[in-house]
Amino acid sequence: MKIPRKHWSADEVLVLEATYANNPTESIALMLGRPLHQVYQKANSLGLKKSAEYAEDLKIRSGQTLTASGVASRFKSGHQSWNKGKKGLCHPGSVQTQFKVGHRGGRAADIYQPIGAERISKDGYIQRKINNDRPFQQRWRGLHIINWEAINGPLPAGHALVFRDGNKRNCDAENLELVTRAELMLRNSLHNLPPELKAVIHMKKALTRVINRKEKEHEQQNHR
Repeated sequence: MKIPRKHWSADEVLVLEATYANNPTESIALMLGRPLHQVYQKANSLGLKKSAEYAEDLKIRSGQTLTASGVASRFKSGHQSWNKGKKGLCHPGSVQTQFKVGHRGGRAADIYQPIGAERISKDGYIQRKINNDRPFQQRWRGLHIINWEAINGPLPAGHALVFRDGNKRNCDAENLELVTRAELMLRNSLHNLPPELKAVIHMKKALTRVINRKEKEHEQQNHR
């Protein structure tokens, strides 16, 4: 039996138009409760595209953007290294000039910070250094995450923490709220939506909470 295709409501189209340019399509599909291919098809039919900023960020996160210095220092096609076929052989005199394990010099020594040091990220979050061994960006972790995990355990996959008072510097566990990535995306995108759609979304959330509470009360009564 063929399952009837679910039509797109006007509210769903407005949400898609407001969120598609700067958010992962997978998250939008999760938020709307639709298969990923339907979201792609609808976005294509509406002529929606990802923004240039989102596409560039995706390239960077995928490791596809190379710096000019990296390109310049690459071996050219057909180039043959001096030690090809000589496994384990160093360039003459290189042993004397190699840095010792753990050595820091120049710029690395100037910017080095010990474990436990704190800094403010470019996004305004307080970060704390947790180790020296991982890749550079993994040596720092958000203080709000550290504080929340100290009480609640590891942050669940697909979730994020938001600050109840909107202050990213207030990292007290009581000021942190656990939300899904889809919910976070919706919150961040609400300001792009028309006032009437915002009202509908808030009403839907309130209605969902009432329904869930009634269902729970009904289950409790049946188990008495």
